[in-house]
Amino acid sequence: MKKSTQFQLSLMMFLEFFIWGGWFVTLGSYLPNTLKTSDIETGMAYSTQSWGAIIAPFIIGLVADRFFNAEKILGVLHLIGAFLMYQMANATDFGVFYPYVLGYMIAYMPTLALVNSVSFHQMNDPAKQFSLVRVFGTIGWIVAGLLISYAFHWDSEEGIASGMLKNTFLMTAIASAFLGVFSFTLPKTPPKVSKDQKITVSEILGLDALKLLKDRNFLIFFLSSVLICIPLAFYYQHTNQFLSEIKVPNPTGKMTIGQASEVLFMLLLPFFFKRFGFKKTLLVGMLAWGIRYLLFAYGNSGELAFMLIIGIAMHGICYDFFFVSGQIYTDSKAGEKVKSAAQGLITLATYGVGMLVGFYVAGKITDANVIGDGQHDWSSIWTFPAIFAAVVLVLFAVFFKNEKIEYKE
Repeated sequence: MKKSTQFQLSLMMFLEFFIWGGWFVTLGSYLPNTLKTSDIETGMAYSTQSWGAIIAPFIIGLVADRFFNAEKILGVLHLIGAFLMYQMANATDFGVFYPYVLGYMIAYMPTLALVNSVSFHQMNDPAKQFSLVRVFGTIGWIVAGLLISYAFHWDSEEGIASGMLKNTFLMTAIASAFLGVFSFTLPKTPPKVSKDQKITVSEILGLDALKLLKDRNFLIFFLSSVLICIPLAFYYQHTNQFLSEIKVPNPTGKMTIGQASEVLFMLLLPFFFKRFGFKKTLLVGMLAWGIRYLLFAYGNSGELAFMLIIGIAMHGICYDFFFVSGQIYTDSKAGEKVKSAAQGLITLATYGVGMLVGFYVAGKITDANVIGDGQHDWSSIWTFPAIFAAVVLVLFAVFFKNEKIEYKE
């Protein structure tokens, strides 16, 4: 792969995740403070990610993979996203805001697969080259958070009170428009299949991999993956709101510690996986979710602020040790014929169904713990996902029979 191509792909990844991190993290603070939404309405807004994940395979399978170059679809979707993001910035109530955020996520979620397709098509050794490109996505997310907190102070107490978080949508709209135009300059990535080739709904959704559920271990893993998304949804939906409400300075910037830890624990994962095996790796990941939420439940913005920082920093263990390990496990169990279908099925089950349920539950639990004047009983709120993660951990530990999984770096 040429250096110029690597630069293009790295910039594409940087912008892709700069865009996502530039508004999604602070949405939980923006909605209740600016649009005066309830926690249930905030959950509805976050659940648009899941609807986008459910609809995305149809856009990829029926359009991008059959009729148009991936980079052109990527460009069109980001230009559409720029328009919708600008409209979100100017929405004055949730009834106006919701259709735009739903439309945006339906447009954005397919781009996550498209940037991977564009990248892989240009690489002669994806196993070695992809991580060097993908890491710029994590850097993009981190940079967005640092700008919001430390450069522009949009998430400060004064910034939130004055409605400055609206600027996150404008910043994202500009970045999305830039990436939309830039995408048309990316190396060509033609359709994967002929437009005359028949394709079924089961192929698009990865349902061909359902036969893997006959394997007891894979079924237990599959169900655990869906269930663990419920505590995961609490983190995405309410952490920024929580930190802002208890007056932690620069909450969005501090949350980037979680993305930095993702990079660190991604590097440690191969060693841990080989040394302790798949089951123990997943158990550590699930245990980390429970510990994180207990730290959130009992930490504060004063003397116990270190507990919140540790909880945020555990994101790498929480995410990498469960979800990345799960992708490796799925790849090893699927076999050549249904590898793509199996990964698609897991993505649909987790980011689609699991997170959809999770965002709904998180909204209901948080709404039930309002203690007046827009404040929440956060100890009670965070205790729920901590206990839930512990239950999933126990069920997985009891019913999943240990097996040796070969990990190839």
